[in-house]
Amino acid sequence: MDKKLYDLMDWAEIEAVIYSEEDQPKGILGAHTVKGGTLVQTFQPGAEKVFLKTNKTQKEMDRVDDEGFFAVLVKNKVPFTYTYIVEDAKGRQTEKEDPYRYPGVITEKDTKKFNAGIHYRAYEVLGAHLTKIDGTDGVHFAVWAPNAVRVSVVGDFNNWDGRIHQMQRLWDSGIFELFIPDIEQGAFYKFEIKARSGETFLKADPYGYGAELRPNTASVVRDIYKFKWNDDEFMAARGELHKEENPMFVYELHLGSFHKPSDGRDFYNYREIAPLLCKYVKEMGYTHVELMPVMEHPFDASWGYQVIGYYAPTSRYGTPEDFMYFMNYMHNHGIGVILDWVPAHFPRDIQGLSNFDGTCLYEHRDPRQGCHPHWGTLIYNYGRPEVVNYLIANALYWAREYHVDGIRMDAVASMLYLDYGKNDGEWVANIYGGKENLESLEFLKHLNSIFKKEFPDALLIAEESTAWPLVTGALKDGGLGFDYKWNMGWMNDFLGYMQYDPLFRTHHYNELCFSMIYAYSEKFMLTLSHDEVVHGKATLVGKMPGTMEEKYANLRAAYGFFMTHPGKKLLFMGQDIAEFDEWNEERSVEWELLEYEEHKQMQKYVKALVKLYRTVPALHKMDHVPEGFEWINDISANENIVVYLRKTDKEEETLLIVCNFENIPRNNYKIGVPCPCKLKEIFNSDSEDFGGFGFRNSRMTSSKKDECDARENSVRIKVPPLGISVFQVIPLADEEEKPVQAPKKPSTARKTKTTAKK
Repeated sequence: MDKKLYDLMDWAEIEAVIYSEEDQPKGILGAHTVKGGTLVQTFQPGAEKVFLKTNKTQKEMDRVDDEGFFAVLVKNKVPFTYTYIVEDAKGRQTEKEDPYRYPGVITEKDTKKFNAGIHYRAYEVLGAHLTKIDGTDGVHFAVWAPNAVRVSVVGDFNNWDGRIHQMQRLWDSGIFELFIPDIEQGAFYKFEIKARSGETFLKADPYGYGAELRPNTASVVRDIYKFKWNDDEFMAARGELHKEENPMFVYELHLGSFHKPSDGRDFYNYREIAPLLCKYVKEMGYTHVELMPVMEHPFDASWGYQVIGYYAPTSRYGTPEDFMYFMNYMHNHGIGVILDWVPAHFPRDIQGLSNFDGTCLYEHRDPRQGCHPHWGTLIYNYGRPEVVNYLIANALYWAREYHVDGIRMDAVASMLYLDYGKNDGEWVANIYGGKENLESLEFLKHLNSIFKKEFPDALLIAEESTAWPLVTGALKDGGLGFDYKWNMGWMNDFLGYMQYDPLFRTHHYNELCFSMIYAYSEKFMLTLSHDEVVHGKATLVGKMPGTMEEKYANLRAAYGFFMTHPGKKLLFMGQDIAEFDEWNEERSVEWELLEYEEHKQMQKYVKALVKLYRTVPALHKMDHVPEGFEWINDISANENIVVYLRKTDKEEETLLIVCNFENIPRNNYKIGVPCPCKLKEIFNSDSEDFGGFGFRNSRMTSSKKDECDARENSVRIKVPPLGISVFQVIPLADEEEKPVQAPKKPSTARKTKTTAKK
């Protein structure tokens, strides 16, 4: 090396590059104007020789360090186009682009928005994106790791060597970026992070669009912008579908175990599942499906609730484009899709978010704030704007890029309370000494505000199990801004009641009726979800007491009450065919049960119930206002019977529902009615078609002026054992209400009668 070149060397920076501690590599690598020309420097570990190739010349570079640092001084003016010819010890040559000659992509405005927590398209900036810069195709990588000494991109393209593609730190934002030419879709990569402790480790991309199939953990370069959507008609009509007065019945499922392939594969592809699922959902009449988390997760048995890749549809079922096909297919057949989403916690897996840059970046440092002791997971630090930005942008991402129709937020209760699942001494109070998580509250309000601003016709649903007020209240009124809240109180009370033998239900009758005390405090969704049919809890039919016949009858009565109770509906897969085995993610729904009459009849029953729910306005039109419901009888604890009305603003649409949770048929049973009327039975769970005994009201029944249930008028009906009857209330016209009088006789006849008496 000549003295002139030697004097141009910044040996401290060269050492930083060689020892992989450089966070400003563009300051030394690439081409830079210096006194006397342009200095070009590159680090090519393992290279024997390197040549600088331009359009006109090829010049050998000086090896200034034995580790593979090369430099050359040329007359070309910056910028100019060049490549490196890298020769190894065996004389083999490879032509390589220089990633350090390309300008940055991320602007300072981007970083400021991100650091403030308001970059709602952060996933377009961070992560890995197929990009063309100065006519060259490649991938732009970016990651937030503010406390790292150095970050590199590693992958098959550089033999996972963190020395080769060290990334550029952007100002004081904590973001690192680098454009690497010639990387194509499907490339595996990770970020190699060197922490201040000196430890070096690999992390998957938090914003990665794709991931390797487990148990492998690399991120995968994916292009999600080429899919051709054709669901415009559905998207335009989605607002109508989601109006509060319209029916909503959600079929909850786990994609991996809805159907299992018969060819030995673990899973169907998203494209294969779509027609199978759509056909079934359409046949049954469900309006929506809710998918247990499809975001990338390492452990099958977590069912997706321990997410490791929030921006990547799990590769178990295919690519992002495959999932877009699934969404598009469902929409083209009129089915809405809701995704379970987990912003409450994340797993400790070392390739994920935990201790991401050598510090507690996404989680709290204090384990009393940052750990869920029962779940073994970590809690997000909602007080950090960049963490909030990560989550908010993710919710928007699924709605914007994948056209999802709703987000169901998991474990919201754990986000609201600092002491959730913790004992004294295991949590830290807020600044006012309370247990409310003020930072999480602000996050939820922020998210819901932005989400509804951009997607007013998409749903936000909270799984919230406490009495926190105004979960579905408007943000302007101090609420959290959700559209619906899972009614966990109803679910627990009702299933608890149903598990008792009818002989003992009398003493728990209040659990059957209690939900109507608070039914209008929130906009509720009634749920019989996967959580109720796992971990030794038994399936829904398995919870029912009695003989086999009584179990089925109990379940029919339970589903009837569920369907006619105010609130939107959700039912987990397999329960509509009365599976007896608890759900297990390793097996398919037991579709073979439909070879047996009892299970076929239960499926037929649920299908008929769904049709009734969707076609009769009184069962959904006024779900969330008190005027839509009225008790007739909620005091017959000894008989375990409840009678109530479901109503609309039209009197002629009123329904009267009678539920009998005792295994005793009632003949000539007297009930009060809201007005002089006729009752026409339009649905009965004891129909022979559903496996019942046919204890029905086949004829229309007229009311009489005979007080019952504090009503002036009453009727006498048949009430099936362990059954539900639904009646259409047909009000009598005024002239029908008047008692029939004998016609007056002519005056001549009266006189004749009088004369005769004389």
